[in-house]
Amino acid sequence: MLVIDVQNDFCPSGQLAVAGGDEIIPSINAMMADFETIVLTQDWHPQNHASLASNHPDAEPFSLTEMPYGIQVLWPDHCIQGTPGAEFHADLDRQRANLIIRKGANPQIVSYSAFFENDKQTPTGLHGYLQNLDINCLTCVGLALDFCVSYTAVDAAKLGYQVTVIETATRAIDLDGSLDAAMIDMYSNRVAIV
Repeated sequence: MLVIDVQNDFCPSGQLAVAGGDEIIPSINAMMADFETIVLTQDWHPQNHASLASNHPDAEPFSLTEMPYGIQVLWPDHCIQGTPGAEFHADLDRQRANLIIRKGANPQIVSYSAFFENDKQTPTGLHGYLQNLDINCLTCVGLALDFCVSYTAVDAAKLGYQVTVIETATRAIDLDGSLDAAMIDMYSNRVAIV
């Protein structure tokens, strides 16, 4: 089970709040009992991260910029390393986690996926960890469905995993049609959405 970015900044009152982000936590905690291996991911940005609008003069949050790896949304400051916003939500059962993957720490590139940074080349180490455990089926939950959850699910499917996303245990940002695009991408990559 991959629990994606259930952090304070993605929950109500956070810097990049996803509507209803905290509502999925009881379901996620309940599902954990059904899995032997649970991996939590954590957005973990340095203050000078290139994806943060505050690091681009005159840029507004949610505007777009060109990065070496493609078009990048410039986000409000969120999940800054060591801040309360980067911490897991207090209600999330962290004691069940076998591994925590921190992503997005490279100041020059964002990591939506739990498997690769957005250059699609730099691995996080998760694939090797799962291979060592002979795991080939993954269930993805967490925040946000149309960014980190969908990127993780699609990358996992491309790596050969059988992937399921539990839609009721996710919430989306839905920025300019991002939810529809993510759903199409997941379906076209044989991700099961239930």
